Amino acid sequence: MKKSVLKIFCLLTFIFISQFSFSNNFNNNKGDGRKMKKLFLCSYFAGVKDTFKDFMNNDTKGKKVLFIPTANIDEETKFLVNEAKGVFKNLGMEVEDLEISKLDEKTIKNKIEKANYLYVGGGNTFYLLQELKRKNLIDFIKNRVNSGMVYIGESAGAIITSKDIEYNDLMDDKTIAKDLKEYSGLNLVDFYIVPHLNEFPFEESSKQTVEKYKDKLNIIAINNSQAIIVKDEKFEIK
Repeated sequence: MKKSVLKIFCLLTFIFISQFSFSNNFNNNKGDGRKMKKLFLCSYFAGVKDTFKDFMNNDTKGKKVLFIPTANIDEETKFLVNEAKGVFKNLGMEVEDLEISKLDEKTIKNKIEKANYLYVGGGNTFYLLQELKRKNLIDFIKNRVNSGMVYIGESAGAIITSKDIEYNDLMDDKTIAKDLKEYSGLNLVDFYIVPHLNEFPFEESSKQTVEKYKDKLNIIAINNSQAIIVKDEKFEIK
């Protein structure tokens, strides 16, 4: 009788330890370098500020965002940079500028390595990509996003998350980026974003881009009041 009780006790102990070990390993695997990939992609950041608040679960106060304005090289659209910064600041977020065309690679990577939130703004997509490649940031940013850094992309900043950006040459002048030899992007999403659909001054170029590539690429077109929310490999338009 005593031997039977002892055997049952040993068996139950073994089962308990095994289950605990499995549960512990499972939890470790979920947390060991495996964080959700999260992107907020839009045409016009100020136009989707409420959607962004929801994306952040209204938890924005005190958060710090690294802000890349590099694509915006046109003086006539500089106000968009201040507008985007204003959205973050009104939400209680701290904004740190990161002009990648003016800083060295090491400094840029150190800042991105520490960032929890990265905003990449609008402007000329080809110039932006040129500067990202010049500082060897494509794989670096992609790895950070896949490790849990939240990526916020507006217009050009949204387009570069695609596998390749050459499809955008109807909306942006690629001759501005004279040193850009190829057009591979961050490859963070499996679709190709066309921003500013039917919006001034891109009414024609946005429609032409959709028409040209709708049967060749997985095109997702959005207007200035919409955003694409990406969580891992799933996305929704809001």
